[in-house]
Amino acid sequence: MDISLVVIGDELLIGQVIDTNSGDIARMVAPAGWAVRQVRTVHDDAAAIRAAIEDSLAESDIVVTTGGLGPTKDDITKATLREIFGGEMRRDEGVAVHIRDVFARRGLHMNALTESQAMVPDSCRVIPNALGTAPVMWFERDGKVLVSMPGVPFETRYAFANEVLPRLLERFGERCVVEHRTLVVVGITESDLAERISDWEDSLPAGLHLAYLPHAGYIRLRLDCEGGNEESVHLILDEAVQWLVDSLGEHVLATEDATPEQLLMNELNERRLTFGCAESCTGGNIAHRMTMLPGVSEVFMGGVVSYSNGVKESMLGVSGSTLAAFGAVSEQVAGEMAEGILRTLGVDCAVATSGIAGPGGGAAEKPVGMVCMAFAVKSETAVRTFRFPGDRSRVIDRASTVAFIEMVKFLRKH
Repeated sequence: MDISLVVIGDELLIGQVIDTNSGDIARMVAPAGWAVRQVRTVHDDAAAIRAAIEDSLAESDIVVTTGGLGPTKDDITKATLREIFGGEMRRDEGVAVHIRDVFARRGLHMNALTESQAMVPDSCRVIPNALGTAPVMWFERDGKVLVSMPGVPFETRYAFANEVLPRLLERFGERCVVEHRTLVVVGITESDLAERISDWEDSLPAGLHLAYLPHAGYIRLRLDCEGGNEESVHLILDEAVQWLVDSLGEHVLATEDATPEQLLMNELNERRLTFGCAESCTGGNIAHRMTMLPGVSEVFMGGVVSYSNGVKESMLGVSGSTLAAFGAVSEQVAGEMAEGILRTLGVDCAVATSGIAGPGGGAAEKPVGMVCMAFAVKSETAVRTFRFPGDRSRVIDRASTVAFIEMVKFLRKH
């Protein structure tokens, strides 16, 4: 089943807001063998919205719109949908009661504009929106379905997963069995990887597809397989994953779809180790990415952003003579930083970063993008120097990603 999405809002077209709803919906429908085939992003204009919806209905049996359902004058989706599907505006008492309850729980005053959200076309069926005040509306025409949803991502995710998708599956049925597997590949460029597995990729069995998803510092290889039954799909994917693992060897960091920081957390949990970080050029980004993971408090104890030499000495015990002899950006200092955070936090393992993120501060022997890292356990410290391209934010992000990857590899050797 093909789905078309119409994403509505000026804020999306000027880059003020990023559309995450389309990706969320695509991921949720994929297990049913459905696919998002077209995403149209339009501004808050009735003619543009109408044209996008009519085009989408012409090509797909299911159309989902997001955005434009608020109480303000620039939110015109509801009125446009009434023009397309006909009918008159009516007050939905269930929506009105829900809006009053939401505002009462939040201790807010409800004005006439907010209450107007209870007005819906009588040509639609209202679906609950448990997390917001804008109603989800279900329209049908000529055997096709359009579902109008709010643009707020957490509202859309919850309502689509719990209310809309079950109704769509009941209405249209699952197409086939679809399963995905993802491998995290490191230490090889996308083009080298493609060349290495070219012959195998050319001979993939029917129903099996391979996608390259490159990121800064690693590549996700996604295998998609669809078939008539679960057993055959599982077998095809198991064989494909095993072939890739055997062929790529140490380049395969993981056979699960996880970020580098998630892989590090998993490794720490499995080994029952605690972890800390000492950051200079990455400025707390490693700690930030770790603390975004639910449950990480079991393994991540904390970090020190030792941006100045004084903090490196006072908080981490880096030797003044080491700083004087080698400079802050050096493997020697990074090593002492990692060992210092082991002592300071009493953790089992640690990573340290010191480098030049730019745009200034570089020199011929220590250019912008040079980052020294250290990886330490209580019995050993390993140091490496990397050179990352790009602007300041890219260097920081790439260095953080590589720190996670190299820490995982370091731990697996101990």
